Amino acid sequence: MLVVSYDISNDKLRTQFAKMLVKHGGVRLQFSVFEINNTKRIQDILKVKIEGLFAKKFGGCDSIFIFETDEKKAIKYGNAIHRDQKLIFFS
Repeated sequence: MLVVSYDISNDKLRTQFAKMLVKHGGVRLQFSVFEINNTKRIQDILKVKIEGLFAKKFGGCDSIFIFETDEKKAIKYGNAIHRDQKLIFFS
């Protein structure tokens, strides 16, 4: 699992970055924090895209952090606890 946190000053670039994270399976945890719980291959593709397409566009005041974590070791509270559970609906 990856957790990507960003602070990007350019509105257009910030929107493109967030859309790219969603396209690669990102789930918004907070406004500028996404969890990407996808295959290793997709996570690697995402890192390459960030480096190749976005890194050169980031300004001196922009910051992007990518945290790699073991989903089984992550500690979650509140709403995050229920997000990973499967729901069953009966009609």
